Amino acid sequence: MSQPRLVIPDLAGKAVLITGASTGIGAALAKAFAEQGATVGLHFNASVGAANAVAEEIHAAGGKALLCHADATNSEELRRMVADFAEDAGGIDGIINNAGGMVGRMTYETMTEDYYDQVMDLNARSVIVATQAAIPHLKNRGGFIINTTSIAARNGASGGAGLYGSSKAFVSNVTRGMAKELIPFGIRVNAVAPGVITTPFHERYSTQAQLDAALSTIPQGRLGVAEDCVGAYLFLASESLSSYIIGQTIEVNGGQLMP
Repeated sequence: MSQPRLVIPDLAGKAVLITGASTGIGAALAKAFAEQGATVGLHFNASVGAANAVAEEIHAAGGKALLCHADATNSEELRRMVADFAEDAGGIDGIINNAGGMVGRMTYETMTEDYYDQVMDLNARSVIVATQAAIPHLKNRGGFIINTTSIAARNGASGGAGLYGSSKAFVSNVTRGMAKELIPFGIRVNAVAPGVITTPFHERYSTQAQLDAALSTIPQGRLGVAEDCVGAYLFLASESLSSYIIGQTIEVNGGQLMP
C-alpha cells in the first residue's frame, strides 16, 4: 500500500472488526485501519454496493478487507458474523462497535414500542451482542474495544431524536462498565463521541435548517466530516499510544460540547 500519512506500527497485522463500515465514519475507519496494515472486517447490512466499493478501494491500495454481512439488530446474525471474521482473520485484536442510526425522528410523546425496539436494538443491544461474541477471541491475546457513542448522549439530542440520544447514553455507560470488567484480561475499552458529522446519517434524518442550527453552536465554524473522527479511533486502538487510557470517551465535535 502507499505510505500512510501517519504510521502507527503496532496496528500493522491486527485483525479489526468494524461494524457499520460501509458508509460514513465506519467507511473512513475501514480505510484508515487498512492503511495501517490491519486486516479489516468490513461489516454491512443493506448497503451492499457501498460496502463492495469500500472493500475494492482498500484492495486496490494493497490493503486487506473481509466483507462481513449481518443485520445488526439480529443477535444470531451478529454472533455468526463475529465468529466468521475471527475464523477468516485468524482471531480478533479489536472490535469497533460503530453500527447505529436514528431510525427516524419521533418524540417521546408519540413514539411507539416498535420504534423503541428498533432504536435500542440497533444502537444498544448490538453493542452488547457483538462485544460478547468478540470477548473470547480478545481474551486470547488482549486487544481493544471502541464504542461509537454520540454528542447526543450528553445533550439530549435534537428534536425527535431523544431516544437515539438515550440509546447512545447507554453505550457511553456500557463503555465504562466493560472497561472495568475487561481490563484485567488486557482488553482496553473506550469510546468516541462524534458531534454533527456530515454523513448519510444526517442526509437521511436532518433538514438543512437543523444542520444550520447546529452549525451556529460550533466554535470551529464548520460541520465535521467522517475523516475528522479517524484519529481518535486510531489513537485508542494503539496500545503504544493509549495503554493507560481506560473507560474514556473522546469527544469529536469542533467545540460544540466541552464537558
